[in-house]
Amino acid sequence: MTEPPDVSREYPPTPLVGVGALIVNNGKIVLVRRSKEPAKGEWSIPGGLVKVGETLKQAVIREVFEETGLDVEPNTLVELLERIFSDDRNRIRYHYILADYLCSVIGGSLNAGSDATDAVWADRAELNWYALPAVTMRVILNALDRDSQRNSRHNRDYGAVSDDS
Repeated sequence: MTEPPDVSREYPPTPLVGVGALIVNNGKIVLVRRSKEPAKGEWSIPGGLVKVGETLKQAVIREVFEETGLDVEPNTLVELLERIFSDDRNRIRYHYILADYLCSVIGGSLNAGSDATDAVWADRAELNWYALPAVTMRVILNALDRDSQRNSRHNRDYGAVSDDS
């Protein structure tokens, strides 16, 4: 069976469905520098388009491994959002519907892979340095807050002892 031709990402006839990975570990989040349009050269979270027959979580796992070398477990849908980019003539150049998931690392090591020229663990205090779009920054801060709350609940529920004791 032959694969259907790829729908053009640029000036698509319909919105394209994609995923993003909010990979958080010890209060840091993975950022990648994009090697392709849209937003080539800019920092963002790892992610990409969902393939036909692939679930959203399968797409997250695949995209993260391809772009970062990390094996992840997508845990929670943080946000469903749209990204629409227009050209100089106000035509829709790119239109994505994105499902961004909070993810835990379960293996691998961080290295820039396909669609990324660099990959880093960024601390919350360093995020402004990466000149992230406002919507990306908002989603990242939401994910960092959720991860912090999850860790606080885990420590409370399982009696973790702090270093202050």
